[in-house]
Amino acid sequence: MTKGGMETVEVFTSEGKGRGLKAVKEFLSGEVIFAEPAYAAVVFDRLAARIMWRIEREGGGLTEGSLVSIDDLQNHVENFGEEEKKELRADVESFIEFWPPQSQQFGMQYISHIFGVINCNGFTLSDQRGLQAVGVGVFPNLCLVNHHCWPNCTVIFNNGNHEAVRSMFHTQMRIELRALGKISPGEELTVSYIDFLNVSEDRRKQLKKQYYFDCTCEHCQKKIKDDLMLAVKEGEHKPSQDMVKEVIQFSKDTLEKINKARSEGVYHEVVKLCRECLKKQEPVLGDTNIYLLRILSIVSEVLSYLQMFEEAADHAKRMVDGYTKIYHPNNAQLGMAMMRAGVTHWHAGLIEAGHGMICKAYAILLVTHGPTHPITKDLEVMRVQTEMELRMFQQNEFMYYKMREAALQNQKIQVMPEPSAEASQDLFVKKQ
Repeated sequence: MTKGGMETVEVFTSEGKGRGLKAVKEFLSGEVIFAEPAYAAVVFDRLAARIMWRIEREGGGLTEGSLVSIDDLQNHVENFGEEEKKELRADVESFIEFWPPQSQQFGMQYISHIFGVINCNGFTLSDQRGLQAVGVGVFPNLCLVNHHCWPNCTVIFNNGNHEAVRSMFHTQMRIELRALGKISPGEELTVSYIDFLNVSEDRRKQLKKQYYFDCTCEHCQKKIKDDLMLAVKEGEHKPSQDMVKEVIQFSKDTLEKINKARSEGVYHEVVKLCRECLKKQEPVLGDTNIYLLRILSIVSEVLSYLQMFEEAADHAKRMVDGYTKIYHPNNAQLGMAMMRAGVTHWHAGLIEAGHGMICKAYAILLVTHGPTHPITKDLEVMRVQTEMELRMFQQNEFMYYKMREAALQNQKIQVMPEPSAEASQDLFVKKQ
């Protein structure tokens, strides 16, 4: 079964997963497998109303370019716990009060279906540079793509902006499903619904709670990379199990304090907490331990914002070194972290390392975002600039630093983006 614009994929029954999508032709790394406009999208509130207005106009059947109708998407309402069911009933009742009496009326069961679809299939929409979530949308074809913790595809929101989210028909809004590597005809297309940077047991718990299925991918079954994510120091001073447990619990407690301080904008307190935590972690945890990497990510970002670039660069380097050993080589979050680390090194005057990281980030984002995405375009400008600076540095290091110092004195200091208190965004948004 194919529809206009979707001839390169087909729906099939995936063993143990229900419906899925598979390729009908070969795709290479970075190719767009399909692009899909939003069925409906809003700035967070009242997505159900947008969907109902479209159903009122067109019905709930297949729309142009769709492989599945909104009526046939899974809602998982039967898997809701008591608290979720209570919230669902309240949402449905509020919706009925809000819905205009002169419009087509829908039964509670059908409205519950729509809310269930949004709950587990709503796609997080970010701004053009991926820095902040701006809304949520439903993309029926994307909903057919099953999860894998080590996927062969990634999803990127492209060709849209904040104003497009507000527009009536959202004609500019679309997602792109992009290949992360070579995909053969007949191979199932998969994406990761959540961040990979968690041990397999925690990923499976999150997927079960948020998306109502048990992940049976090879990485979860064989606990691939778990050893890296829980790594401890080796050698004659290898810490005891009790010491490791103590440091991990200290890290968890510190992360809670850090989140509170970040939400309040008390960034010097965040730095203090991170330094204290690193002092405890470094003699005990390995370089790829996820608790160490989380602290390194936070402290490098906040130090950059505070323009303490040399210290930030050191932490950022350790962060991306750890990420590189854990993430898929074409993971979008790896690319974004590499870009941030490269910019931090540039600010610190470490042009060789900075240029190298920016080039690596650019190579990743060409695959995950494509050459026309605003983030990739920004990165290309940085790559060209740092390449020119590197040549100057290699020709005359003394003159390079003199010219750099003069240039920085003659322009306003560039303030880094304010650190976000949000954790890594999952692929699909779930009502909290």
